[in-house]
Amino acid sequence: MHIYGPAHLHGAQPIGPPHSSRITNRQSVGEASPIQDELQLSDAGQLIDKVRDLPEIRQDRVDQIRAQIADGTYETDDKLEIALGRLLDEIG
Repeated sequence: MHIYGPAHLHGAQPIGPPHSSRITNRQSVGEASPIQDELQLSDAGQLIDKVRDLPEIRQDRVDQIRAQIADGTYETDDKLEIALGRLLDEIG
């Protein structure tokens, strides 16, 4: 039996039996190397792993701060001074 490819580019090609044995150098049972598993995490997988280690979100605190921002009472001079001091400590 022959298979003819599209537009006969490769000509006739014979069909061989499935799983034909072409192995010439077989290892004996005693020489078999142990199977070793290997795991490689993608960058996205590593990021997901780090996200799982983050602490839980305190939704009540988030809601409280959102309400303060909406009311215009969140940003005070004291908070800005503290933030500025922390920024300067981190830079310097």
